[in-house]
Amino acid sequence: MAPQTHTTTLQNVARGILGTFMIVAGTGHLTFQRQEFQAQVPDFVPFDKDTVVLQSGVVEIGLGLALLLLKGRNRVRMGVGLAAFYALVFPGNVHQYTHHISAFGLDTDAKRLGRLFFQPVLMGWALWSTGALTALRARPQQFQENT
Repeated sequence: MAPQTHTTTLQNVARGILGTFMIVAGTGHLTFQRQEFQAQVPDFVPFDKDTVVLQSGVVEIGLGLALLLLKGRNRVRMGVGLAAFYALVFPGNVHQYTHHISAFGLDTDAKRLGRLFFQPVLMGWALWSTGALTALRARPQQFQENT
C-alpha cells in the first residue's frame, strides 16, 4: 500500500512535537480540559458529550504514541490516518464557532474563526512530518510503472 519513505531530521523533530502535542491534548480530554473539549462536540453527535470527549482522548493519546513510535510504511499510514482524524474532528471546531462557544481561550468569534484555519495546518503537518506527502505523490507514478 504505502511505500517506505525517508524523513529528514526536521520532519522527525516536527513529528515528535506533533506526537507530544497529541498525547498532551488526549490527556487533557481525560482530565483538566474535559469540559472545554465538551464545548466542541457538535449537538448532532448522537452520544453523550462526556463519553465522546473521553473516547477521543484515548484515541488522541494512541495517535500521539503511534506518531512517536511507528516506522517505515506504518508511519506513512499513520500520517494519513491522523490527517483524516483532524478532518473528522473539524465539525467540532465549526460548531464552536457557529454557536459562539468560548473554550480554550477562544472567547471571540475572530479567535474561533482563526482556529478553523489551523486545522488544515495540522493536517499538512501530519502528512509532511510522516513522509506521507512524499509517498502520496509517488503513488500515481508507481501505479503507472506497474501497468
